[in-house]
Amino acid sequence: MALGTGYDQQACHLARALEVVGERWTLLILRDCFYGVRRFTDLREHLDISRAVLTDRLDTLVEHGVLIREDSDGHPEYLLTEAGRALWPTIFSLSKWGERHTSGPHPARLFSHATCGTDIDDVGRCHTCGEAPDPEDLVVRPGPGTNAMRRSDRVARALERPHRMLTPITTAAGPITG
Repeated sequence: MALGTGYDQQACHLARALEVVGERWTLLILRDCFYGVRRFTDLREHLDISRAVLTDRLDTLVEHGVLIREDSDGHPEYLLTEAGRALWPTIFSLSKWGERHTSGPHPARLFSHATCGTDIDDVGRCHTCGEAPDPEDLVVRPGPGTNAMRRSDRVARALERPHRMLTPITTAAGPITG
């Protein structure tokens, strides 16, 4: 019997979710959207992903209501919907799992609650106020240590500075544009 190519025969909500977000690259695209990356060219450059694969993944995410595509000054931008934003705990948890159970040359990213400035713990809670802040209430910054795979694209350079999640990433010259 041939191995299936999808989960459509599975009567399971996890399988249905994987149909939408389970393809290679999809969670990294969403991670970057949470970091404030909105334009196709910036996603492609930062992820080193082919144009065809990125187009396919973005189309799937738009089709399933995870992202919306809006035009901004003649350039399409991809923004997280409510359904997309609901994926933040999953992406955060997978990232924390990767920190604990995989090795690699990247230092961790740190997230702090914008309201009180306290770093959130590994389950996403702020110990100062007891909240689990929504992504728009978090500030992301590079963690300590050296990044052996230091990238030089515009997004990577912008991510070297602390910034509020979901806010469009800017460079010294202004918003990153396509």
